[in-house]
Amino acid sequence: MADQSGPVNSIDPYERLNLVRNPDGTITRIPFPKFLDVPATGDSIDSDVISKDVPLNQANKTSVRIYRPRNATKDSNLPLIIYYHGGGFIFFSAASLPFDDLCVRMALEISAVIVSVDYRLAPEHRLPAAYEDAVEAVLWVKNQALDHFNGEPWLRDYVDFSKCFIMGCSAGGNMVYHAALRLSKLGSDQLQPLKICGLILNQPSFSGIQRTASELRLMNDPILPLAVVDLMKELSMPSGADGDHEYCNLTLKGLSESVIEAMKSQRWLVFFGGEDPLMDKQKEFLKMLEESGVKFVAQFDENACHGNHIFDPEKALALLKALREFIY
Repeated sequence: MADQSGPVNSIDPYERLNLVRNPDGTITRIPFPKFLDVPATGDSIDSDVISKDVPLNQANKTSVRIYRPRNATKDSNLPLIIYYHGGGFIFFSAASLPFDDLCVRMALEISAVIVSVDYRLAPEHRLPAAYEDAVEAVLWVKNQALDHFNGEPWLRDYVDFSKCFIMGCSAGGNMVYHAALRLSKLGSDQLQPLKICGLILNQPSFSGIQRTASELRLMNDPILPLAVVDLMKELSMPSGADGDHEYCNLTLKGLSESVIEAMKSQRWLVFFGGEDPLMDKQKEFLKMLEESGVKFVAQFDENACHGNHIFDPEKALALLKALREFIY
C-alpha cells in the first residue's frame, strides 16, 4: 500500500524500524535500546513523582499508567492530562522510557496528574482499535469521578475533573483528534462530571497519498523517512484502505456542523516543526480548524524535527513551558 504519487527512496523501512516481517503477515519487533520499558515506581520509593499501572480492559489487555506528584495533598484539585504515546500505531507502550520520562516531567513541572494509555497496537489490532481504547480510557476516568467509594484514589482524591486535557504525540496526536470526534458525538452531558477543557496535539501524524512538499524535501529524514511513513500507514490502516483513508488524511472529509459546534467549546494546542516531514499536513489540519471556527493556539518551531522533545532537552523544556501556559 506504499503511496506512489511521488519519488520513493531506497531505505528499507523494516530494517530502519527493527522489524521482522513474518510469513503470516504479523511482525516481530526488535526493541530499541533507548525505548525499553521501565516499571512503574509504586508509592513506596522516595521520588518526586510516583506512578502505578491500573488495568483498563482486561479482555483487550489494555491499561493506564497514572502519575502524580508525591507532595500533592488530598483535595489539591490538580489538572488531569490523559496522554496517548507515539510510535506510528505499531510501536511502544505507556511504559516506554521516553514517554514515561515525559509523563514524569509533566506531572512534576506542570503539577498535574497524568493518565498515560497503553492502547492496542497494529498490525495485530488495526485502526480503529487504538481510537476505541483512547475513548474507553476517557470514559474510565469519568467513571472514577462518579464512584466516590471505589474509584481510583489517585484520581478521586487529587484531581479536579473539570480541568481535563487530552494530549498525544505523533500517532498519539492523531488519536487525540479521532477520540475528540467520537467524544463529541456522545455529548458533554455523557462525560459529566468530567470536562475536557483542551486538546493538545504534539506533531500529530497526518498524511495522504499525494506527496507534500515537506515530505519530498525530507524524504530521507533521519527520524521519519518517507518509506517509514508509508510502512506505518500500511501496517496500521484498516485492511484494504489506502493513505487517503479518513483516519490518515482527515482533511479530505472535513468536519460536520455538529462536530464543529462541539469542538468550539474546547481549546486546541498544536505543535509543529519546520523539519518534520509531516509539517504540510499539520498545516492543512490547522487550516481546517481555522475555517471551521475552532479556536486553537499553534506553536511552530522552524528547526524542530519529528519527535524533537524526545531527542533534544531544550525542545522538551519549551514543550513543558507551553503546556503549563496553556493549562493554567
